[in-house]
Amino acid sequence: MSKSYRSDRYLHRVHNPSFQILRKVKDMILWNYRYYSLREPKVKSWVPHDDPEIVNAILGEIKTNNFNIINLEANIADYKQYMRKAEYHKFPDYYKDRNAKNFIEKSLEHYLAANLLDLSKDDIYIDIASGNSPTSEIYQKLYRCKAYRQDLAFPRGIHGNTIGGDASNMPVDDDFCTKMALHCSFEHFEGNLDIKFIKEASRVLRKGGKLCILPLYLFTKYAIQTDPIVLPRSGINFEREATLYCAKGYVNRHGRFYDIPHLIERIRKNLKDLKLTLYIIQNEKEVDTSCYVKFIAFFEKL
Repeated sequence: MSKSYRSDRYLHRVHNPSFQILRKVKDMILWNYRYYSLREPKVKSWVPHDDPEIVNAILGEIKTNNFNIINLEANIADYKQYMRKAEYHKFPDYYKDRNAKNFIEKSLEHYLAANLLDLSKDDIYIDIASGNSPTSEIYQKLYRCKAYRQDLAFPRGIHGNTIGGDASNMPVDDDFCTKMALHCSFEHFEGNLDIKFIKEASRVLRKGGKLCILPLYLFTKYAIQTDPIVLPRSGINFEREATLYCAKGYVNRHGRFYDIPHLIERIRKNLKDLKLTLYIIQNEKEVDTSCYVKFIAFFEKL
C-alpha cells in the first residue's frame, strides 16, 4: 500500500504544472552549465546543413574535388508503394506516430537505400547500428534477402539474425555479406570509428558487395553536433579541429558533419578496395517538406 501511495503522489507531482516548470528551469541551468564546460570552438546552434546557400557551397566543393557524383530523384509513387508494402504499423515500438516528421524521413531513407542496394533473394544484408529499427525485417519480407541486425547494444556475437558488438570490429568472417546500410547512424560513430568502419566494410563485404550510408551529413566546416545535457560527466574527447554545435533538443551526444577536406582525409583515403559514389537527392522536399536527406555515400567493393 505504501509503495502505491508514494507512486501516486509522484505521478501527481510529475503532472503538476509547477513541477514541470521547475524541471524545465533545472534542465536549462544544467544545459548551460554543461555547455560552458565544453572546450572551444563552440556555438549554441544546430548545424545549418540544409540551408540552400550551404548546400550550394558544398556542391561546389564536391565538384572541384573530383568525386564521382550522380544526381538522383526519388520516385514518389514508388516510395508510396513501398510504404504500403512495408506495413510499418506492424512495428508499434518504432515511431508510434506515423505522421511524425522524423518517421517520414526515416522511411524515405529505408526506401532509397533498398533501391540503391538493389536487394534480392540472393543477398545477405546487415543493417548496421540498427537499434530498434524494423528495416532488416522489412527488407527480408519485401526482397527475400537474408537480413541481420547489428548494434553495439546487442550482446556480442551472432545470435540468430542479430550481430552484437562494435561495427568497426564485427565478429563475422571475411566476405560475410553482400549488402549493408546505415540509416541516420554513421554520424554517431565517435573518434576514429568512422574510419575503422570503412576499413571493416571492405573486409566484410564480398566482391561486388555494396554499402549505403544515408544521410551523409556534410557542412562547409568540420563540425560535431551535440546536446550537452546528455553528455556523460566524464565528457567526450571531441576532435580539436571540429567546431562543436550545441543543440538543445538534439538528445544525442555526437553527430559528425564532414567538410570536404575531412571527407577526403577520413573516408576517401581509407577506401582500400571500395569505390565511392556520392548521390545527391534532387527532390527530397517534394516527398515531404520535413525530409532532409540530401547526400548519400554509396560504396561498391571492386
